[in-house]
Amino acid sequence: MQKSLLLGVEAIAQGAIDGGMSGVYAYPGTPSTEITEYIQHSKQAQELNIHRDWAANEKTAMESALGMSYAGKRSMVCMKHVGLNVAADCFMNAAITGANGGMLIVVADDPSMHSSQNEQDSRVYGKFAMMPILEPSNQQEAYDMARFGFELSEACEIPVLMRITTRLAHSRAGVVRAAEVAAQNDMKLPEDKVQFVLLPGIARKRYKLLLNNQAKFEVASEESQYNSYTDAADKSMGIIACGLGYNYLMENYPNGECPYPVVKISQYPIPRKMIEKITSECDKVMVLEEGYPVVEEMLKGYLEKEAVLGRLDGTLSRDGELKPEMVGRALGFEVEEGAEVPSMVSARPPALCVGCSHIDVYTALNEVVAEYGEGRVFADIGCYTLGALPPFNAINSCVDMGASVTMAKGAADAGLIPSVAVIGDSTFTHSGMTGLLDAVNEKTPITVIISDNESISMTGGQHSSAKGKLEAICEGLGVEEDHLHVLTAVPKKRDDLKDLLRKEFEYQGVSVIIPRRVCVQKNVRDQKIKKAAKAKAAVKA
Repeated sequence: MQKSLLLGVEAIAQGAIDGGMSGVYAYPGTPSTEITEYIQHSKQAQELNIHRDWAANEKTAMESALGMSYAGKRSMVCMKHVGLNVAADCFMNAAITGANGGMLIVVADDPSMHSSQNEQDSRVYGKFAMMPILEPSNQQEAYDMARFGFELSEACEIPVLMRITTRLAHSRAGVVRAAEVAAQNDMKLPEDKVQFVLLPGIARKRYKLLLNNQAKFEVASEESQYNSYTDAADKSMGIIACGLGYNYLMENYPNGECPYPVVKISQYPIPRKMIEKITSECDKVMVLEEGYPVVEEMLKGYLEKEAVLGRLDGTLSRDGELKPEMVGRALGFEVEEGAEVPSMVSARPPALCVGCSHIDVYTALNEVVAEYGEGRVFADIGCYTLGALPPFNAINSCVDMGASVTMAKGAADAGLIPSVAVIGDSTFTHSGMTGLLDAVNEKTPITVIISDNESISMTGGQHSSAKGKLEAICEGLGVEEDHLHVLTAVPKKRDDLKDLLRKEFEYQGVSVIIPRRVCVQKNVRDQKIKKAAKAKAAVKA
């Protein structure tokens, strides 16, 4: 078949297009920039209506890609290695929420710091998040893995990290494209309606599922076409070559016949059986990897596994806190078990305060959303997250600070309209503004509810940096005056709020609704402070 001469980054871009991707989200950063630029300039991507605009930062890009995955479509997010630091909040939590549509996270590392502040190795992040990692050894694999990454993500129900480095990103090679272009996924919401709601009670279950799935990820690596064991006669040394390191190894053996056994690793977790075989048969092992000594450090653990006890072998629990009785059991002591906690004092879920303004917002919102169908409300970090619990059951996501706006945007990009974001005043100024800017720039049809209680109430009523500024910020970001509304969040205004929601749900652009009423607990505290000040003044008089 005819080959295309592509940079590594271009191969990834084309592979994602051919793999049924519906949207790419990115912030420019060398050596990853050209992935998105290639897609932006692709006639094929234009004809397929693939989302391909820049995001305001890596965090909003990651969250929008997760929002598109939530809606069942295949998404890709691209950044350089330091950009992953910006996106790390969502990145780590996305390993726990899992993916609905295939989600590929492409991170381009920059060893030798050609245009970067450090040399960090993104495989460490992948291991930290316990998600599968792909590391192509050449441009053809970069193309193939972009397609395969979506399939692996959907099979394992988790985002997949693809790690590349500068030399692969910016060197060219012949690439054979697949004979057929995969069709884009139909929109499909998660079967588990609270899968993306990371309240502690849900997150603990999701984390256990992530831990249990590690065995499945290991099997996938053992069976992967991108990992291989090549035997050889000379057992004085074995070689483990990771990603581009395998390409460099083969350059030293033009005939392709290395005299030593070789394990090629391009999919992680590392293939345990292959590692055990090469380390048991060879006198010593050389590890070829670009970046940190990630596999080298792990290798020592494999060689000494019989002598290491802890959380990996089950001596200590893999999840939860370390406790004195847990340590005692591990040391062989008899541990006295306490009595079971009586049901009357067992843990109970928190609830919105009586009289909270968020109650009025969710009551109205639920009634209107029911007219359009469930599964379209994206919330954020704050008191209003409790809207996920009975009696409201009002929200469908809570991932990280600011993700409500960007996940609603990504879901709308995927075709879920109306999509609604619910965010608090302080969270909006923390991380929501950039997402709103993305939506305004693209005129994305979403409705953003900034539920303003004029304080950082969840953490004790601290001063909100948004107080008195919300309307001006929204106007400054480009929200149209006719679609920026402020009203008092009280029961008697509930019908007005419902009418407003119905109107803005039909608008094909960005609308912002600010229901405002001071936090009831803050109001009580403020009144006490005023009363005390008044009494003190009276005494002085």
